[in-house]
Amino acid sequence: MFDTMKILTLTLNPAFDIHCTADKFLPERENHMKTYSRYIGGKGVNISRALRENGVDSTAFVVLGRQNAADFEIELSACGVDYVPVYAEGRIRENITIHPENAPETRISFEGCPVAEEIVRKVFDMILPLCGKDTIFTFNGRLPEGLSVYDVSPYLEKVKSLGAKLVIDSSSFGIDDFSLVRPWLIKPNQEEISDCMGININTTEDAVDAARMIHDKGIENVMVSLGGKGAVLVSDEFVCTASVPDIKVVSTIGAGDSSIAGFCVAYAEGKSKDFCLAEAVAYGSAACLTDGTNPPRKDDVEKILAEVFVKTTR
Repeated sequence: MFDTMKILTLTLNPAFDIHCTADKFLPERENHMKTYSRYIGGKGVNISRALRENGVDSTAFVVLGRQNAADFEIELSACGVDYVPVYAEGRIRENITIHPENAPETRISFEGCPVAEEIVRKVFDMILPLCGKDTIFTFNGRLPEGLSVYDVSPYLEKVKSLGAKLVIDSSSFGIDDFSLVRPWLIKPNQEEISDCMGININTTEDAVDAARMIHDKGIENVMVSLGGKGAVLVSDEFVCTASVPDIKVVSTIGAGDSSIAGFCVAYAEGKSKDFCLAEAVAYGSAACLTDGTNPPRKDDVEKILAEVFVKTTR
C-alpha cells in the first residue's frame, strides 16, 4: 500500500487474551462465567492485526514460547498477518479479562516465558537490515522476565541511527528511560502517564500539561489516550486535542494499540499530525466496538473518523 514507508512491529511478550462474561463479579467469592473466548494478543500483534484489518501491510516480529506457539501461529496466519517468529523456551502467557454486567471489566495477567538477551539480539539481527528512513518501527508491551530497559535500549538506538521512526508503547519505560532513548512517538494512556509523572491526570488539560513536560525532554510526539475523553498530541509542530463520538463500548482491550496503528498509517500516507491524531482515535474507538481483542473494522473506523473533532493550538 505504501510507496515510501513500511511498518514493522515487535512483540517480545505476546499473550493469549481470554475473555469471560458473567452476570456479576464478586471479589473474594467463587464466580461463574457464562461465556469463554480466546484471542491472540500482545501490543505489537494488536497493531499489526489492526493494520491488516484495514488493508495495510506490516511485518510483525514475535517471540513465542515453544510449548504453545503452534496455536498462536495458527491464529496469526488466519488473521492474514505477515509475521516472523522467534522461539523461546516456555509458554506464551495468558491474560484473563472478566466482563461482568454489573461492574467494569477486571483483568488478570500472568507472566510469560523468560526471554534472554541473546534472543533479543537474534530478533534485531533480522530487524535492523530492514530499518531506514522509509520505516516506522514500533516496540510494544511490558518487557518479559529476564530483560530490562538497559538490555533493549542499545538496539532501539541502532534503529534510530538508521533513520527509522521509533515508536515505544511500554509500561516498562519510565520518564528517565524515554528521555535517554528519545523515541519519535510514545502513547501512554491516562493511567500510564499518571504513573510516569507521579501525578493524577484527570482532565484533557492535565494530559496536555504532562505531555508538554515529556515532549520538552526530547520526545518529538507525545500522544495520550483518554478513553471516552478522546486524546491529546503534543508535537514539535503544535498541540492537538481530539474528541470522539459516544459509542457503546464492547471491549477496551487493544484499543490503545489500535490507536498507534491509526497514527502510524496516517503518517505513512503523508498526512499532517492533526489528521494522524484523528485517525488514531478513530482506530482506537472502533476497536472498542469489537469483541475481546479483535481489531477495528474498516467501516467503523471510517464512520467514527467523520465524527472526530480535532482542535489545534501552537
